[in-house]
Amino acid sequence: MILFIVKWLLYAGALMVVSHLVSGITIASYGSAVLAAVVIALLDLVLGSLLKLLTLPLTIITLGLFLIVINALLFWAAGSMLSGFQVAGFWTAVIGAILYSLLCMLVDALLRRAA
Repeated sequence: MILFIVKWLLYAGALMVVSHLVSGITIASYGSAVLAAVVIALLDLVLGSLLKLLTLPLTIITLGLFLIVINALLFWAAGSMLSGFQVAGFWTAVIGAILYSLLCMLVDALLRRAA
């Protein structure tokens, strides 16, 4: 359970890093980043799974690149839902979602190695 909490806190930190690297993404506080990380994960779990299933033919045709669009839309949607987390536009969401995914993969790899 502690590892799970540490993972989410590090995901929120990754989101803070993304907000510093990408000019169109703003986060009001670390608490907002934690909430945004949870909302992004829930959106990906619920809507992301459904969208990935429905757009499977398009994903296959684009050799998986359409998954970037889906992730960006979910990232942008999270920014629209929360007052402490703002995403300026679609292309900002694309860059932010890519960076956030890469940082989350790094967090997962480091935690796997530490455990």
